[in-house]
Amino acid sequence: MNNNTKTRKRVLIVDDDPEIAESMKIALEAMGYDVQIARDGNVGLALAERESPDLMILDMMMPKRSGFLVLETLRQTKSNPVRIIMITANDGNRHKQYAEQLGVDAYIRKPFPMDVLLENVERVLAQ
Repeated sequence: MNNNTKTRKRVLIVDDDPEIAESMKIALEAMGYDVQIARDGNVGLALAERESPDLMILDMMMPKRSGFLVLETLRQTKSNPVRIIMITANDGNRHKQYAEQLGVDAYIRKPFPMDVLLENVERVLAQ
């Protein structure tokens, strides 16, 4: 790790699809973010607790613990709520409304162009 890790924004990707997670990681690292990946909700939650990332990119449908369960737990346990971008292949509005009710900062439907994700990451972290 280099010395300027402290100043770099930390992003935690929680997604069980290795190709999607890896492509997001590559794109975000190219923009100077420090990126970690968790493959399921339980690992994502543990990493969020331990690492306190600036932003989580959270998939809705995952094994072990869904994105919604991760989000609900984070909102109940974190006094300083982490910024969250939820990504999902689900196109139902009910899920989007619930995610917004839980306070997600952005909601993106898969498949999405990488620049849409990167624009949302920049916007959410600038808030």
